[in-house]
Amino acid sequence: MDLKSGYPYWAVRNGLMQAFPPLQQDARCDVLVVGGGITGALVADELARHGHDVMVVEQRDVGWGSSAASTGLLQYEIDTHMVDLAREYGEDAAVQAYRACADAIPALEDLARSLRGLRDAGIRPCHSLYFASKRRHRGDLWDEFELRARHGFDVVWFDREPLVETYGVDAPAAILSRLGASIDPYRMAYRLLARLERQGAAIHDRTRIDDLQVMSRSVLARTGDGHAIRAGHVVFAAGYANQKWLDKRVAANRSSYAFITDPIDADMLGKLRSTMVWESARPYLYLRPTEDDRLLVGGEDDAVDVPAKRDARVEKKARKLLKRVQHMFPHLPLQPAFSWAGTFAETKDGLPYFGAHPQHGPRALFAMAYGGNGITYSMAGAPLLRALIERRRHALASLFSFDRA
Repeated sequence: MDLKSGYPYWAVRNGLMQAFPPLQQDARCDVLVVGGGITGALVADELARHGHDVMVVEQRDVGWGSSAASTGLLQYEIDTHMVDLAREYGEDAAVQAYRACADAIPALEDLARSLRGLRDAGIRPCHSLYFASKRRHRGDLWDEFELRARHGFDVVWFDREPLVETYGVDAPAAILSRLGASIDPYRMAYRLLARLERQGAAIHDRTRIDDLQVMSRSVLARTGDGHAIRAGHVVFAAGYANQKWLDKRVAANRSSYAFITDPIDADMLGKLRSTMVWESARPYLYLRPTEDDRLLVGGEDDAVDVPAKRDARVEKKARKLLKRVQHMFPHLPLQPAFSWAGTFAETKDGLPYFGAHPQHGPRALFAMAYGGNGITYSMAGAPLLRALIERRRHALASLFSFDRA
């Protein structure tokens, strides 16, 4: 599955950081993780740190799928408002989902420190400014602000005048959340998998799983080269390619577009140097700083799911994004350096799927961390998958399950 177009910044900046050998013989392990991007790396790390013998296989080079195209936002704010989740699943469940993502951000920072530090992983704490795209959105934002504040989330309300004065964003209102960050997911995935390999885990890229048999006490996977892998469990953490293992789609694939600027003088960036900005319109425009004072701008999502069509739209979409950001911040010298597009998926309620699917049974688990905050979902979902493998209860098991509806 072709997941990206153009020149994703992380792949250009980091290159192929390390080669892992393809699998060349039959193998056994406790847990087979299919997918060597940031989600697979986080799941494998969680399992290995708690004593499980893990093998990771990736059909491309590690990190070369969606992780390379990710814009690396770390938010606790889900694409679906907490207010809307509360209407569908109840207020307690909505707050639980938001808190799980909020807890994932400092957990990711701690994990990066255990590797080579925040800077090496491109993790940079920042605030999140969510503004009303239209006047009629102001009331919805106020309801969202009140609910978050009532449950202890660190949020600040901005009306138009102070919003313009402080951030230069001319909008009816905004919610400022102090908890947020950005990350280089491609680099983080490599660092985690390299450490796992040093600790004795088997990491294999350019290894494709073509067939899977799920039995009562084990699973048997076969690679494109005919090698057999027998494991106690398999975790599919292959992003949007996960859906090939399900008869019925559980998420809609989309394309999203992005560009990154040349470095901008820190004084000119002002508050934008430490703030990601996004809007209430759907699909939404967003921008966020990088650790080297560039702005990464994304949006212009569409329903295109054909790689050739997506490829042809990259430059036109980048020009549209540039025009919008230039209108918002006319004083900034925005010079695009690289532009790209990537496949993403979204569920109807904005929540991920972590766990077993009825089609395969309890030994085949899925990590489907879809939406704008997929990395925080992956961090929150990894302990859930470990609990299922260890036959323990987990607070998120019902909310993130395939049968939550």
